[in-house]
Amino acid sequence: MDLENIRILKEMRNSVNRKVNCEAANINKTVNAAVRQVEDIQLISRTVGFESLSDGLAQIARLRLKYPDATLKELGMMLNPQVGKSGVNHRLRKLSEIADELRENKEELL
Repeated sequence: MDLENIRILKEMRNSVNRKVNCEAANINKTVNAAVRQVEDIQLISRTVGFESLSDGLAQIARLRLKYPDATLKELGMMLNPQVGKSGVNHRLRKLSEIADELRENKEELL
């Protein structure tokens, strides 16, 4: 019985550790993505400004800067009209593409 109790305890600990590690990895990914998004948006703001963006892109850019910790779902709920996670992700990806193009153009000029 003692061996069985030890085995069960070890399984529980391993299960909890796996879940904690998975959650920590997800949080790291989310934070890194948000930081990268804010950096991209700040680059766009400094170089070409939000005026050069469509209304939808400018709106999500301003919201991401104002709420850097917000989830995609939360950002989507703040938009008018509201947009789903997929729509928010698409807009943020588009902003990232614009920032990448600006970086490439800057390198070509040097």
